[in-house]
Amino acid sequence: MGRKRKPVTTRQIADMRANGEKIAVLTAYDATFAAAADFAGVDCIMVGDSLGMVCQGRSSTVGVSLESMLYHTQCVAQGLVRAEGSALLIADLPFGSYQHSRDQAIGSAIQLMQAGAQMVKLEGGGWTTDVVAFLVERGIPVCGHLGLTPQTVSAQGGYRVQGREEAAAERIRTEAAALDAAGAAMMVLEMIPARLAATISGEMKSCATIGIGAGNGTAGQVLVMHDMLGLNLGRMAKFVRNFLREADDVHAAFAAYVAAVKDGSFPDNRQHAW
Repeated sequence: MGRKRKPVTTRQIADMRANGEKIAVLTAYDATFAAAADFAGVDCIMVGDSLGMVCQGRSSTVGVSLESMLYHTQCVAQGLVRAEGSALLIADLPFGSYQHSRDQAIGSAIQLMQAGAQMVKLEGGGWTTDVVAFLVERGIPVCGHLGLTPQTVSAQGGYRVQGREEAAAERIRTEAAALDAAGAAMMVLEMIPARLAATISGEMKSCATIGIGAGNGTAGQVLVMHDMLGLNLGRMAKFVRNFLREADDVHAAFAAYVAAVKDGSFPDNRQHAW
């Protein structure tokens, strides 16, 4: 499946959103799992700074360095090349690699693109809008990230649902619209009420929303690979479904995840959303 399709591009992602085809995104951090995810039909592979927690054993993503992100991005990119993969590769800009200035942000983004990324992701709204526009104008595709933003989770009061109060929901809607206008091609919406995520998704002019703990009204879904395989050093989040429990092996679990995202059966708002 993965090796026979044409390479997934930002144009194809836009077309999938416009046509109502759900976008399946999964994290990966090394060559072998990236190739397996691609073969299963995952549309986008995200080298998330979640690697700090699932690979490095950290309690948060804050300590992940740009050097670590470059290393894992290179590993995933090389795995896709060896497997003749076609998934779009997205890499996180880690904490401290883009907050200082636009120059710092583009320097970090260029390094990730040279390592094999085809899009970079950064967290937050407000001041990041200017950074997104700056990167997009210079030919770097960008994925935004609103709602629960793990890099600043301490400022948000911990791992809790964002946007429940009217004022907070309106702020997220405003920030999402600004990122859309700035040219963000994709936007992760994490741990916000399903109704709010669906509203934001409907308001986007061109940006494809990717939910994680945000219900099934988004243009696509993402999960951390380890979580969807039932592997976690801590408590499993409400929005996670263990696909390995229902499959014979990892390959089948990846394929089941893609199928469930595509047919809309995952996430189930009664179980995986707020």
